[in-house]
Amino acid sequence: MKNLPNILSAFRMVLAPIFLFMYIQDALIWRSLSIAVFATAAVTDYFDGKIARYYQLESDFGVFLDPLADKFLTFAGFLCLPFLDVTQFPWWAIIAIVARDIIVTALRLYAGRKKFTMKTRLTAKAKTMVQMIFLYAVLLIGVFKQADIEFADVAAQFFNSGILYYVMMFVTALTVYSGIEYLWVNREIFKIQGQPS
Repeated sequence: MKNLPNILSAFRMVLAPIFLFMYIQDALIWRSLSIAVFATAAVTDYFDGKIARYYQLESDFGVFLDPLADKFLTFAGFLCLPFLDVTQFPWWAIIAIVARDIIVTALRLYAGRKKFTMKTRLTAKAKTMVQMIFLYAVLLIGVFKQADIEFADVAAQFFNSGILYYVMMFVTALTVYSGIEYLWVNREIFKIQGQPS
């Protein structure tokens, strides 16, 4: 039980590339099953934190591993989008989103070594919520668009309308802005670079 939260986080990291590989396949069955893999990974995110808090199993390693596993899953989701329509989900936007989270994660690791408490803004929390809602919606729409069901026409209209491009631009702008704000609010950490760990 002691290591269960970390095991769940590690399991989420394993599921992320499996989901990515399955979703980018042309066959509808693989893309449909990938949604189940993505949902399973998302469920582990809920339970690892809940179990850690309930049984007081929180650890420094767990605090590091849990958000890292979240990043793996989020990155996998965003990397799928250009395979749906690269004109509406351009690679430069995906790279900007991934780069922002890599930079912030690296800064958090550095702050941990320096015993510096990072300040989290409401914008960052809003960014995470918007990203996940956006990913869930677009990934599902991508499956429905390919499926031979009534909702397929509605899903196709979403892609043909171009609205997903503008939503993608909003998500990208919010993500980059939250990263810049995060660096600015925690700029004091750059003043302690020369101090010993």
